Amino acid sequence: MPALSALAVALLALLAFLAGVVDAVAGGGGLITVPALIASGLPPHLVLGTNKGQSVFGALSALLRFRRSGILDPARARAAFPAGLGGSLSGAGLVLLVRPEILRPVVLALLAAVALFTAFRPRLPGGSFRLFPVRPSRAPLAAALIAFALGAYDGFFGPGTGTFLILAFALVLGDGATRASGEAKVVNFASNLAALGLFALRGTVLWRVALPMAVGQFAGSALGAHLALARGDAFVRRVVVGVVLLVCVKLALDLARS
Repeated sequence: MPALSALAVALLALLAFLAGVVDAVAGGGGLITVPALIASGLPPHLVLGTNKGQSVFGALSALLRFRRSGILDPARARAAFPAGLGGSLSGAGLVLLVRPEILRPVVLALLAAVALFTAFRPRLPGGSFRLFPVRPSRAPLAAALIAFALGAYDGFFGPGTGTFLILAFALVLGDGATRASGEAKVVNFASNLAALGLFALRGTVLWRVALPMAVGQFAGSALGAHLALARGDAFVRRVVVGVVLLVCVKLALDLARS
């Protein structure tokens, strides 16, 4: 295992701050932190475990800020939180059964797939537009199904989960961009918490890296949630577009180096 210098850890914490801001607004923070941890030379299982060790604090910070704003639906949250926990445990359990030499190409392939989906997905709807309408009485059940499915993905891999959640809440439940960001944090926190517990028990969290990154994530997520609430849906959509462009640039650079 590579010994990371204090400068490398500080740089990772700075990137975690940036990821926290982005993730609280539009999701996709893992597209910053996972490649950064891979580039540091950590083995794949430590990359995924350490990423959960820091990202759970960002999800908590953003969730608290959105909750204080009053935009979260309590009935949905009560259904989505345990579903997110269960889904994440399923995904995290699966990833721990995969050998590291097999997991590395899987992680890289999933990262590329997430970036491509983010780049070419439909524009984030606003207002009350619904592609897959759900009756209000069934909204908690729909939220739970979304939470379990994407919680499982988050436990297995993670990057892009927030963006997928925002899109799902908008398309299925008709949430505006800002509310969808807030609702996504309920599931993000649940899935990160469950996966972190399992990864920590298996010893795949490098805490001397995760904790400094957690400080950056917590601060960045608080700032990102504040910006989303203060500036509204149009701002959230612009940040999503910015995330897509950055991912495209990164993939182009990676392709050029290879």
